[in-house]
Amino acid sequence: MNKSHKILIVDDEESIRRIFTKALEKKNYLVHTASNAEDALLRINKHEYLLVFSDIFMSGMSGLDLFKEAREIAPKIKFVIMTAQDTMNNTIEAMKIGAYDYISKPFDFETVYALAHKAQLSIESQTPRTQKGLKEIDSYSVGSIIGKSKSMQDIFKTIGKSAASDLAVLITGESGTGKEMVAGAMHHYSKRTDQPFICINCAAISRELLESELFGHEKGSFTGAIDQKKGKFELAKGGTLFLDEIGDMEPQLQAKILRVLQNKDFYRIGGKQPLEANVRIISATNQNLEELMEKKLFREDLFHRLNVIHILIPPLRDRKEDITLLANHFLRKCETDLNRDEFYLSPETEKILNSYSWRGNIRELENVIKRAVVLARTGPILSEHLPDHLLIADQNTLEADDQLENRFKLLIQDYLLKNQEIQHENIHENLIQLIEKNLFEVMLNKYAGKQVSVAKALGINRNTLKRKIDAMKIDIKKNKINNCL
Repeated sequence: MNKSHKILIVDDEESIRRIFTKALEKKNYLVHTASNAEDALLRINKHEYLLVFSDIFMSGMSGLDLFKEAREIAPKIKFVIMTAQDTMNNTIEAMKIGAYDYISKPFDFETVYALAHKAQLSIESQTPRTQKGLKEIDSYSVGSIIGKSKSMQDIFKTIGKSAASDLAVLITGESGTGKEMVAGAMHHYSKRTDQPFICINCAAISRELLESELFGHEKGSFTGAIDQKKGKFELAKGGTLFLDEIGDMEPQLQAKILRVLQNKDFYRIGGKQPLEANVRIISATNQNLEELMEKKLFREDLFHRLNVIHILIPPLRDRKEDITLLANHFLRKCETDLNRDEFYLSPETEKILNSYSWRGNIRELENVIKRAVVLARTGPILSEHLPDHLLIADQNTLEADDQLENRFKLLIQDYLLKNQEIQHENIHENLIQLIEKNLFEVMLNKYAGKQVSVAKALGINRNTLKRKIDAMKIDIKKNKINNCL
């Protein structure tokens, strides 16, 4: 803490101003006070404040109105609303208009200190995303798809090579990995880009209705068909038809899709004239179609028609290097929606995001970022803005790492004791050497490359450790280890 951080207390009660001043000066903050909103606005015009604590009910302008006017002067100002009348309406209204927080009288000064410390961290300890970071998002994106991992770069290459053709594409991957976005990018870079891109979820509609949605129907062709209706094949004419969740389509309808692909035409339900099927088919599924074929739930002939070009999107947990990139992308989207430019990830939050397994993949990450932005309101996204299950998972990961480290310790110590006995047993020796190498890499990463700390933790001499690192040719740079001796 230092005197460069100013805090403004706005309250019409002198005792409140005095108590706040005394408490915050103990923590080395420079405290200004104002007895009314008008005086506060004059001070806000002259000074940059870390925080403003303002009573909600004062003679003249209220604390909420003060906050609204203060934002015109200092758009990023952090306001904490305080009142003796702790009602739901006051709380909701304060947070709704963007208050940093809300506290009730009598005050718990530990809460006040925590708010000040949190605000200070947001401007001192964190570094906002730079223009370089924003350019990185643009550099590793194709349309709405983001990724710098090798697997995603390979997908971008496939899109580039095959987009211009009319060959059928099958996109597979877990739910939430972005299959529709890949399909959209494939259409965007195709020669059909000026024509419609029509999507239909085959799992969300019953077979009877799905057939009508795909092929359309003539008036009076079945009960309820009061008018002629165009289907997706007709609406997508000249463009791309994206059949999402194709694995959920019933076999009878699969046969009709196969016929369209073979003959390049189709009939509306109840129709007698064939209509041209001038569309490119892109399909997607989160199911294993080979297993469905073995169970006779998916036609093999249709599979081969759809699977001319296959794109497998890996789950997010298998491309960890994309997580921060995607999170920053979603932050930028939120900033656009909220007309702000001030959200960024704290180092701790970035670490938690990168260690989580993301069973819901990109969709889950996007929802986590949206939630965090709402809770953070401004500045850094901190761990407290993340859902509890991410924090629990992070703690479990740390505990698992410690258990793994302990197991490796026992193995390596056992190896060091028995090395002479087994040095001629090649199979055992190779196994032990592999375990030993993995241990050193894990421990070097854990202790940021500090070999003294690693040697101490393993209970071996530092020179022994260094000799073994050299002998095993452990690439410190490759393993992202800073060799701090």
